Amino acid sequence: TIHHTTGRAKVSHAVVVIFLEFFAWGLLTTPMLTVLHETFPQHTFLMNGLIQGVKGLLSFLSAPLIGALSDVWGRKSFLLVTVFFTCAPIPLMRISPWWYFAMISVSGVFAVTFSVIFAYVADITEEHERSTAYGLVSATFAASLVTSPAIGAYLSANYGDSLVVLVATIIAVVDIAFVLLVVPESLPDKMRLTSWGSPISWEQADPFASLRRVGKDPTVLLICVTVFLSYLPEAGQYSSFFLYLRQVIEFSPAAIAAFIAMVGILSIIAQTLLLTYFMRTIGNKNTVLLGLGFQLFQLAWYGFGSEPWMMWAAGTVAAMSSITFPAVSALVSRIAASDQQGCVQGMITGIRGLCNGLGPALYGFIFFLFNVELNELDPMTGRNKSTPQEPSEKPTIPGPPFLFGACLVLLALLVAIFIPDHHSMAVKTYTDTRKISTSNNLQSLNPLPASEEDIEPLLQDSSM
Repeated sequence: TIHHTTGRAKVSHAVVVIFLEFFAWGLLTTPMLTVLHETFPQHTFLMNGLIQGVKGLLSFLSAPLIGALSDVWGRKSFLLVTVFFTCAPIPLMRISPWWYFAMISVSGVFAVTFSVIFAYVADITEEHERSTAYGLVSATFAASLVTSPAIGAYLSANYGDSLVVLVATIIAVVDIAFVLLVVPESLPDKMRLTSWGSPISWEQADPFASLRRVGKDPTVLLICVTVFLSYLPEAGQYSSFFLYLRQVIEFSPAAIAAFIAMVGILSIIAQTLLLTYFMRTIGNKNTVLLGLGFQLFQLAWYGFGSEPWMMWAAGTVAAMSSITFPAVSALVSRIAASDQQGCVQGMITGIRGLCNGLGPALYGFIFFLFNVELNELDPMTGRNKSTPQEPSEKPTIPGPPFLFGACLVLLALLVAIFIPDHHSMAVKTYTDTRKISTSNNLQSLNPLPASEEDIEPLLQDSSM
């Protein structure tokens, strides 16, 4: 097996790389909000949405190509590139905010560490142990996000933002050094040699290929529409929510850190214990419907809620709604034939990548339309400097985008009801025979299809 050719590569290597990268970014949660507000005092939400939107769209466009290249040139070099570019903007936060935001947008091209990490894990695990390994990587991602914002907020309050940026930069450098010096290559040499001369087909690198294949099977189409409608508001919420908590609901940095920790811990519990329980008792499709129900309730509550306690309560519901995606992945893996797993999971990932670009831009635009703008920040408390009579003029709907998101999730629920419980794929989704013939010699060495980098079960859902 592959194990003998790469005795040294371990899942723990992948776990450390992911943990350090997201820990460094998590530390910056509080300073990032301050820098955003200082750089774009007029249209903070709109600019935040555009920056995250450009980054998400670039990641969507580049993920298939980088995955296909890593099949040929090996994973280690691409881990190095993705970690380096994902962390490159960090020191710029203190040097030049404008360059920092420009760099974040452009870094989207390489900010696909997850797809390379999942391919790395796939190289070194047998099929039956793969889902456990993916679960471990996703849980690590959640764990790094649970701990780091609280530490960042504490350091920022006591020692200032500059120290936080310095610590984050050091951790990023440690991560790059770890990849360079410690992480072994996971692709066996003979596999890379077979694929070395073979050209990468446009089909492999085409981000829209997966979207075009969606229409071939009605059940897959229903699942993909459900994913699109439910993940669009989630990606938007993820990009602007901490900013919203701090500015509109007036959470202190410490409260935001505690909120992230609470939602993160509850999400980990929901995705491990509750998910297995629901899948066993009410079945796969009903678990998806239940998760969507929780998401609908949570978004509506965020939309109408204007008091801090409402946010905390809605946060517990948000943690419950995190069961949707693992349940969707399981549903997809059940309806797809064994030789189509990578392809169908890749479609779901492609759609989620698209949402990561569109969601933040959409939310920023809706905040902008409804004139939800930020008031002056008091640098000491992080609270708004406002006159005492101001709260009486609170808008009826404090969070218009969340309400819009709730409408999308309601549509997703209606679509999901029509997903059949038992289904065998009628149409072959993988039609490109040229690709199959060129990769046949690879298949004998590698148990996964060409788009293994697309199997990405949780990505950022574990945190929100």
